[in-house]
Amino acid sequence: MNNWLRKNPQVRTIRVAASDLNGQARGKRIPSRYADKAVEGGTRFPMSVLNLDIWGEDIDDSPLVYETGDRDGVLKPTERGFMPMPWLDAPSALLPIWMFHEDGRPYAGDPRHALNAVVERYRARGLTPVCAVELEFFLIDDSGRTLQVPPSPRSGKRRVAGEILSLRALDQFDAFFTDLYDACEEMDIPADTAISEAGLGQFEINLMHCDDALRAADDAWLFKMLVKGMARRHGFAASFMAKPYEDYAGSGLHIHFSVLDGAGNNVFDDGGEAGTDVLRHAVAGCLKAMPGSALVFAPHANSFDRMVPGSHAPTGISWAYENRTSAIRIPSGSPAARRIEHRVAGGDVNPYLMLAAVLGAALNGIEDAQAPPAPITGNAYAADLPQIPGDWQSAIDLFETDEQVARIFAPDLIRNFVLTKRQELKYMAELSPQEQVTIYLDTV
Repeated sequence: MNNWLRKNPQVRTIRVAASDLNGQARGKRIPSRYADKAVEGGTRFPMSVLNLDIWGEDIDDSPLVYETGDRDGVLKPTERGFMPMPWLDAPSALLPIWMFHEDGRPYAGDPRHALNAVVERYRARGLTPVCAVELEFFLIDDSGRTLQVPPSPRSGKRRVAGEILSLRALDQFDAFFTDLYDACEEMDIPADTAISEAGLGQFEINLMHCDDALRAADDAWLFKMLVKGMARRHGFAASFMAKPYEDYAGSGLHIHFSVLDGAGNNVFDDGGEAGTDVLRHAVAGCLKAMPGSALVFAPHANSFDRMVPGSHAPTGISWAYENRTSAIRIPSGSPAARRIEHRVAGGDVNPYLMLAAVLGAALNGIEDAQAPPAPITGNAYAADLPQIPGDWQSAIDLFETDEQVARIFAPDLIRNFVLTKRQELKYMAELSPQEQVTIYLDTV
């Protein structure tokens, strides 16, 4: 890892950072000449830091704080190593880290370890999930009291309309997207296609599929950080919050995944359009875990504003072939690429928890070998379907008690996530909608 710093002598400072349960980067700024210590000996900070609320404050009555003396965890570099931080003015490097106990055991409250535990379950069965993530976000002028689309750097005009798949909308912000893609190259984030979406100033960028779920989650986490930083360099904000505009669709974070066996074969591929029994078992697992894991897919007060009928976000628990109104979609195309698209999560999620919830639920289904209900046809919003929890309180309560969730996440993580969400629910209720948007705009 230190070879990277030697090859980049212009870097004078590094950031060591881990993801907390809200997906926020928590860490330290270190002069680069002391990087050896962070790499070889690890970094220390309290375990409670990965369980802060959305404001970055301790959780009231958390057992991680006073009850245990607010003890330290040891944070070690992930496999990713150093990478540049192109959104900063001074040459700087980021070192992603994750938390362990003093004796070397993974800390179960770390969201990256939660995903790794799911990946290990796949590995024990000789299976490898292959993931691709689609991220939607808004470019926003937040300089005034009212959020609005930034003026085009090319024309100076604001396009107050959703422009689905508009090249003009992309070209209006060509300098930003060019710099963003260059920065993705520098950070080795596999950014693929960009499109304009249905919301005001809304865009989507797909990340290429990856047979390493941890790396796919890393890419999504780093990409969110990069997009927000690069937007500020261009004089506006970028936000992954679920629904900044009441009258327009919100932002999702969809995952496409397939599963390979030990020989590299896609276990969802039956040579035709239907897919295998294993695919249907995975679908059944995703549907069964959907109510309990709704808190992962919709973790904030603003999240549930997105999940209303007719808003391009699923509300019913269903699956279908080539149908974007369903929660689970089986895309058409080559049988060799047969896969599942999970469409529930908003853009404001923690990517590590989201991938753990989806892949863990699919594996629950594969292990149980149960068939799902029949796939739907037509408009899912008009169908009589069991519903995804539609309010935050219900989602918190279900996450705490659901049997499927307990098969995916460690008890400590379930407890910690519930504590931070209940605190956020309590204090968000004291704020106006405008104050809530101010909090979520830059954080999620």
